[in-house]
Amino acid sequence: MKPLLITIDGPAGAGKTTVSRAVADHLSYTYVDTGALYRAIAVAAKDAGISTEDDGGLEALSRTLSLDFAKTEAGTRLLLNGTDITDRIRTPDISMGASRISARPVIRKYLLNLQRRLGKGRRVVFEGRDMGTVVFPQADIKFFLHADLKVRAARRFEESRGKTAAQDFDTVEKEMTLRDQQDSSRSIAPLKPAEDAVIIDSTALSVEEVVKQIISHIHQKFGPP
Repeated sequence: MKPLLITIDGPAGAGKTTVSRAVADHLSYTYVDTGALYRAIAVAAKDAGISTEDDGGLEALSRTLSLDFAKTEAGTRLLLNGTDITDRIRTPDISMGASRISARPVIRKYLLNLQRRLGKGRRVVFEGRDMGTVVFPQADIKFFLHADLKVRAARRFEESRGKTAAQDFDTVEKEMTLRDQQDSSRSIAPLKPAEDAVIIDSTALSVEEVVKQIISHIHQKFGPP
């Protein structure tokens, strides 16, 4: 099988992160969580006191940033200017900040170039919201995961349990609804499936079942490894 560039898009809670990691592991590919890159910039903007609507400030900030993924015994970690921020990027306020920042043209331009550089060698699984529609319209194969809102909210709620910033289910569901609206209605790169994407509803499927479907589609199109 030739080296592939694979994209997996979808809304929050659809299972993109877990599924994308598993697909990359199965194929021995590199996994790139593009949502984490937007979250990293949200962290940097918060620390610098820059508004998510301040395009001039965000553009200047982006010129000072170095974003890297590092593989460690604890898994893949996200580094912002050499500092591990992996545990900071999954809080509700950073999630909403990342959604707002993702609509800013200056940040999308900055990350578009970065993401395309990361994809040059192929053998990569890119997870995000506009990987198949904007960043890699010529990807070898594209997938779009979605699921019922309440199921997605329940998954996110379970992830947050036991954490310091744990939220009640109703709050998680309301924030996810708002995030969906922001991501789907923005004028720049709105969340939607690519016309040639394979759409998978993960509502009633386990991670293993979704991964099996994706690998099956890949093998049907490109043959066995």
